[in-house]
Amino acid sequence: MANLFARKTMDVLLAEAREEGAHTLQRSLGPFALTSLGVGAVIGAGIFVLAGIGAHNAGPALILSYVLSGLGCVFAGLCYAEFAAMIPLAGSAYTYAYATLGEIFAWIIGWDLTLEYAMGASTVSGGWSNHFIEFLNIFGIKFPLWLAYDHWTGLRTATDQVARAMLHAQHPELIAGTKAFSDALEALKLAAPAALTEQAHTLLNAPHLFGMEIGFNLPAFIIALIITAILVVGIQESAKFNAGIVVMKVAVVLFVIGLGSHYISHSNWGGDWHTFAPMGVGGIGTAAGLIFFSYIGFDAVSTTAQEAKNPQRDLPIGIILSLIICTVLYIGVAAVLTGMVYWPDINIEAPVVSAFLSHNLAWAANIITIGALAGLTSVMLVMLLGQSRVLYAMAKDGLLPNKFFGSIHPKFRTPWKATILAGVLAAIVGSVTPIDDIGKMVNIGTLLAFVIVCIAIMVLRKTDPDRERPFRAPLVWPIPVVPVLGVLFNGYMMYKLGIWNWVRLIGWLVIGMVVYFTYSRKNSRVQLGLPDPEPVDHL
Repeated sequence: MANLFARKTMDVLLAEAREEGAHTLQRSLGPFALTSLGVGAVIGAGIFVLAGIGAHNAGPALILSYVLSGLGCVFAGLCYAEFAAMIPLAGSAYTYAYATLGEIFAWIIGWDLTLEYAMGASTVSGGWSNHFIEFLNIFGIKFPLWLAYDHWTGLRTATDQVARAMLHAQHPELIAGTKAFSDALEALKLAAPAALTEQAHTLLNAPHLFGMEIGFNLPAFIIALIITAILVVGIQESAKFNAGIVVMKVAVVLFVIGLGSHYISHSNWGGDWHTFAPMGVGGIGTAAGLIFFSYIGFDAVSTTAQEAKNPQRDLPIGIILSLIICTVLYIGVAAVLTGMVYWPDINIEAPVVSAFLSHNLAWAANIITIGALAGLTSVMLVMLLGQSRVLYAMAKDGLLPNKFFGSIHPKFRTPWKATILAGVLAAIVGSVTPIDDIGKMVNIGTLLAFVIVCIAIMVLRKTDPDRERPFRAPLVWPIPVVPVLGVLFNGYMMYKLGIWNWVRLIGWLVIGMVVYFTYSRKNSRVQLGLPDPEPVDHL
């Protein structure tokens, strides 16, 4: 049993980090590129898509939910920054756990990171598709609902469209985005659910397979495959592509805050605490757990450690700076969104775009749609980048088949097979699964990773206090304020995600344990006392 906690020594990890040559990942990323990767991963689905879900759980207090999520990430981010500077390897939290807590925890966190990266990319591909449909609407192109969404989301969208059309016909004086409209729409849905559902099926007009309606999110499927191809071509090309997109989407976020602030109705924020936070503190916590996805991605910066020019200096800069930039922007957008639209009527699929449309700002909505498409594209890129690097690190340790997951393309110097597998998996899941269900799974998996990293930093400060630390997280030793707060904040958000997400997480980890005990433990290079494998660079 003791072998389950076998660790990779810091000396071995640092030797791996110093490897050079054609068989290794290419070092080409500086501080700007790393910060761009962080911002590129963070600003996307969380604000352009999941803000709607958060608003329906917290009301105008969504602003505080973003603050709560941001604090949890700041505490974890400081721990990540210390580890990334010390151990500049591609495995991120997986590698940090291997060095401190042992192999079984490394496996758990590596398996868990698949929930964050591959499933995160699936969530974002669904959000990208929603905005792509809005983009087509600009030109009057109508995409069939059954090819634009998974079946459940398509039926919900069709039901909402039917209900809105009926309400407009009955009460043309009601204005979308107001409390009166929202209340009347909800009353209509409750009064005639069967009639609405029947008309929704007609509007959906989906084909049948084995007697069941089918839905397939074709845009989500295609964009995931395109991003996968870009990642296979090379890290430098991917970083340049991402940097250009980041500039565009930050400009769009500033545009949302600047223009949207002129259309805020202070009454939408409520007049007291009960109207500002209609679900109370619990609602703020629930929303924080749901929109936590907004911050996922800053940790992906650490997965590029073996591709950074000066990882000891530049990785902490990229992690911390991207978190600060994104937190400030998120608070601004949440304030504008809940001020422009009465919170129950905020659209779930495309909340920011719909908010501007409700104020007859179609031209602005078009600009935001294009910015959201760009933003979500960069998020997918960084998510799939992080996934393939974690799989690559696990394969080098023998926990996954090295001939496949550790294969480096001889020309592009990328882990191309792992990238393709992660991309195809994300494409399939994103095309047939509701975005909110995937998002919740991603959140709880990532929060668990953050908790483990916060614990690991305390363990390493105790077991190896004299090790050189190019960046030292503050308030870790002798009184571990930062890591303990990281555990508490992120653990609280895990708790607020509800029992079914815990069931899904436990189920996923059980599957991981089966893989570990049937394959990984028997082939672990640490368990077998083997040196690093020969480079795999054949096609």
